[in-house]
Amino acid sequence: MAASKTQGAVVRMEEDRDGSCSTVGGVGYGDSKDCILEPLSLPESPGGTTTLEGSPSVPCIFCEEHFPVAEQDKLLKHMIIEHKIVIADIKLVADFQRYILYWRKRFTEQPITDFCSVIRINSTAPFEEQENYFLLCDVLPEDRILREELQKQRLKEILEQQQQERNDTNFHGICMFCNEEFLGNRSVILNHMAREHAFNIGLPDNIVNCNEFLCTLQKKLDNLQCLYCEKTFRDKNTLKDHMRKKQHRKINPKNREYDRFYVINYLELGKSWEEVQLEDDRELLDHQEDDWSDWEEHPASAVCLFCEKQAETIEKLYVHMEDAHEFDLLKIKSELGLNFYQQVKLVNFIRRQVHQCRCYGCHVKFKSKADLRTHMEETKHTSLLPDRKTWDQLEYYFPTYENDTLLCTLSDSESDLTVQEQNENVPIISEDTSKLYALKQSSILNQLLLQECLKN
Repeated sequence: MAASKTQGAVVRMEEDRDGSCSTVGGVGYGDSKDCILEPLSLPESPGGTTTLEGSPSVPCIFCEEHFPVAEQDKLLKHMIIEHKIVIADIKLVADFQRYILYWRKRFTEQPITDFCSVIRINSTAPFEEQENYFLLCDVLPEDRILREELQKQRLKEILEQQQQERNDTNFHGICMFCNEEFLGNRSVILNHMAREHAFNIGLPDNIVNCNEFLCTLQKKLDNLQCLYCEKTFRDKNTLKDHMRKKQHRKINPKNREYDRFYVINYLELGKSWEEVQLEDDRELLDHQEDDWSDWEEHPASAVCLFCEKQAETIEKLYVHMEDAHEFDLLKIKSELGLNFYQQVKLVNFIRRQVHQCRCYGCHVKFKSKADLRTHMEETKHTSLLPDRKTWDQLEYYFPTYENDTLLCTLSDSESDLTVQEQNENVPIISEDTSKLYALKQSSILNQLLLQECLKN
C-alpha cells in the first residue's frame, strides 16, 4: 500500500531506495476544560462498536500514554511525533481499539522492523540529521488478515444488532414532522414518515442503530438545519417551508455521517455503499441482453382524490370518482374553464384537505379519512367546491404528495372535455353573402385596417 494513503501525517513523499520522504507534520494537543454543563451518560456500544471491558481508553503501542476511544486522532499524532510510526488507511480498520492492542502485544515479541517499512526523511542531509519513520500497512500479510478478521467480527455484531432491532417490539418514537407518537416496532415510524411525509430514509431492514439515526436527524432539525442541503434557517416555519417547497425531505447521500446506519456499508472492507452499488450495476450491464422485445412497460397508477382506489389509466380513475364519489373533474374543468396550472392547484388543494381530514365544503374536520369520506358522500360535498380564491393560491402549486401521478396526467387540451360535450355537434352558421357590399361596410376588419393606417 502506498505511503501517501496515511492520515496526512507524512506528506510530500520522496521515496528513495529505502523509501525516504522529506517532511513530517504534526498537530499539537488541545486543552480540555473541566466543566459540566449538561447531564452525563455512560458510553454505549452502538452497532457492535466494541469497548473492551476495563479499557475505556486506548493505549499507545509503545508507551503507557492512554487516549479516549473517541479521540483516536490524538493517539495517532502522538505515535507519529513521539515514536515515528505511521498507520496507513486507519479509516479501513473496523475496530481501532482491538487493532492497537494486537500490535502493542506483537511489538513486544518481535522488533518493529519485522513488520513495518522504513521511511527515511531528509535523505540528502547529513546522516546525523536523517530520521527513520515506520509504516504499518496491509502490505504486510499479518496486518491484512487482522483487518479482515476485525471487519468480519464487526459485520457479525452489526447483523446481530440489526436482528435485535427487527424483533424488538418495545420501540418508542415521535415523528419528526407531525409529533405523532409510535409504539411497537421501528418500522412503524419509518413507514409513517415515508407514507405521510414523503420522507424516505430506506427500508427498515436495511437500517441499523435506528434510535441513534433518528436522534441524529432530530438534532439537526432542532438546530434548524435542512437534512438535505444542510443549510441553517432562522426558525422552524422557514425550515419547514424550505424542505417542503424544495422537496428536501430526504437526507444528504454525500454526508458520510449517515453511512454507519446502513448495513450495506459493513459488507466489504473499505467499500462504501456507492462502490458496492456501482459493482452491482456493472454486473447487470455485463449480463444484460440486447433483445428487448419482451419488455413490458407497466403504467403508473393514479390514486383517487377521496379514497385509496388506484387505477391503471386516468380514464378509469375519472369514471371511479364520478361513480363512487359523484365528482366529475372533467366537468368541473370545463365549467370553470380551468387551465393546466389551475387544475394542478385544485387537485393539490383537495389532496391537502383530505389529508387533513377536513371537508372543503363545510370546513368541518373529522377524526379519520373514512369519517370524512362518509360525510362528504352523504352531504354531497364532494362537488361543493369553495370559491376560486380559496384554492387558486400560489401555495397549491406544490404537490401535497411527492409521487402524485394524477398531476402528470392533467392537460389543458380540448380532448379532456366530457364525453357528452365531445358527442355534441356544435353548429357553424355562415355569414349571409347575398348582401356583400353591406357586409364589407359593417365588417370589423375595417376598424383593424383603419388602426393600421393610423399607426403607419
